[in-house]
Amino acid sequence: MAETIFKRKQKEELPVLAICYDFDKTLSPDDMQAQGYIQSVGYDVKQFWAETNVLAEKNEMDQNSAYMLKMVMEAEGNLVFTKRALADYGSRVALFKGVDSWFERIREYGKQRGVIVEHYIISSGLKEMIEGTKMAKDGAFEKIYASSFYYNEKGVAKWPAQIINYTNKTQYLFRISKGVLEVNDPGVNDYFSPDEIRVPFRNMVYIGDSDTDIPCMKLVNTYGGHSIGVYNPDTGEMGKVHKMIRDNRIKYFAPADYTEGGELDLLVKEIIERTSANERLESAHYAMKRKAQNPKE
Repeated sequence: MAETIFKRKQKEELPVLAICYDFDKTLSPDDMQAQGYIQSVGYDVKQFWAETNVLAEKNEMDQNSAYMLKMVMEAEGNLVFTKRALADYGSRVALFKGVDSWFERIREYGKQRGVIVEHYIISSGLKEMIEGTKMAKDGAFEKIYASSFYYNEKGVAKWPAQIINYTNKTQYLFRISKGVLEVNDPGVNDYFSPDEIRVPFRNMVYIGDSDTDIPCMKLVNTYGGHSIGVYNPDTGEMGKVHKMIRDNRIKYFAPADYTEGGELDLLVKEIIERTSANERLESAHYAMKRKAQNPKE
């Protein structure tokens, strides 16, 4: 069998800031499945999730594989469950205020400060639905890591192909850090010296809303990055983010309002400013180390 050659990202001359997002209740005010799909198979949203939890408990299943299997089962006889159908549901998913212009606006702000800003999704939601959103179609994301289905020869979803839950989310942070983005690329386990890392963890931002984001938030915090908890600005319910900051899970919190000049916008711009200044010092540090190791050059 021929060895697969994976495309990998190389270290840039300019610093890269990777902003990683959960999706449901981070970029969108509700679970994506509850914004059309669940209703289309004749379910009440609460009933669907309750039965999914029972399915997981009875069969000792991961809750994410359980909801995906439940989606396949309930679609049978109700609708043709294809990638195109899921993308169509995704195109109708509601987004928080300002999300539609956020990604390009923040990229441009970074560019003006000498920082390459890249946006990544790391979600337990469905990749096919996220790919159906206008922002994904417009190229907002460098990579979408999310749960996805295996499709048969007729293009019908049959079984979970990729399952992303709250613990295995962390592997994707390492992939982003090393530029080893393909999910089957074993190069994520290779050693990289600190000055070879494409996106050091100090240049990572993780934005999420709940306990399922805690492993990623904790990892980013531990290595000097920035974790931000967001809450729905319409409800103003801040209990989760208050608990996360008390428990040292996040460094900051803000309403999930992505409009220009809002709290989240100003916070992320401050992080970009800090990244710009800090990476100039880091570059000087590594240049001096190289000079010390080869003083005659």
